[in-house]
Amino acid sequence: MAKKVWNVLVTGGAGYVGSELVPALINEGHKVTVLDLYLYGEVFADLAGNPNLREVKGDIRDVATVEGALKGCDCVIHLACISNDPSYDLDPALGKSINHDAFRPLVKAAKRAGIRRFIYASSSSVYGVKDEPEVTEDLALEPLTDYSKFKALCERELEEERHPGFTVCTIRPSTVCGYGRRQRLDVVVNIFTNQAVNTGKIRVTGGPQKRPNIHIQDMVRCYLHLLQQDDAAIDGKIWNAGDTNYPISELAEIVRRVVGEHVAIETLPTNDPRSYHVSGKKIRDDIGFELKYTIEDAVRGLAEAMKTGKLVDPLNNPDYFNIKLMQQVKLT
Repeated sequence: MAKKVWNVLVTGGAGYVGSELVPALINEGHKVTVLDLYLYGEVFADLAGNPNLREVKGDIRDVATVEGALKGCDCVIHLACISNDPSYDLDPALGKSINHDAFRPLVKAAKRAGIRRFIYASSSSVYGVKDEPEVTEDLALEPLTDYSKFKALCERELEEERHPGFTVCTIRPSTVCGYGRRQRLDVVVNIFTNQAVNTGKIRVTGGPQKRPNIHIQDMVRCYLHLLQQDDAAIDGKIWNAGDTNYPISELAEIVRRVVGEHVAIETLPTNDPRSYHVSGKKIRDDIGFELKYTIEDAVRGLAEAMKTGKLVDPLNNPDYFNIKLMQQVKLT
């Protein structure tokens, strides 16, 4: 089968996942436009001058900026959002304006621009807390926070905008982990690794509650895989991405095994007993997407980045913590 080559607009392309996705897309022969505020700096400095990369510094809430970024593209991978509940809760009106209010105008602008494929990064948090041992795509959505409610609402709006010639697909990622050019150290595996490498002690709140994670390179592979599928195989589909589910106490043990037995684990009580076990069976069965990387791989990559100085002052640097940076830049 001939390889499909796209001209892709990646919104939020200078974020955590985008920072690894964009170079991978270029390596696969795609042309890429990044639309991002670049709050975390110039993450693609080494790609400067690459004819297959166009960078647009701008806000997805500005329709003219969006229309300019869409020119010449035939596919959108929409990653841009205020990520995770704490960052969202810092300024709910800001979160709503970016995560929801800008969404349908972006989709409509994409349709006007002749975009043929729109891939949306939702979140596994849209399920809320489930009693079922396996959280599958057919379960009802019961989002518990504004962040997850708006993710769910955008899923519905994307389906409403779907029509022949405008193929849409939604991915519900697990929590992403591992090393990226634009690093985040405010998600569980990355938090534990940072603590283990730089303090010698991991602090676990609770312990038995399960959390699904996916290695950042598997998240990148998932988007690359979607681009190679026929329209009919993905149109209107919603899939979980990632089904590596461990209790957080076990995640801490995995980190200790990789970093070193000298690492201590301190367990504290939690008022957040949420536990969920996301299934990745459907995307495997439907389009053959298999995970390739483990939690151990994520920890090893992060630990290596810290030890070799790729990450600067990882315990305190606001660039690695969404909420700290947002407090600094005072985005409106």
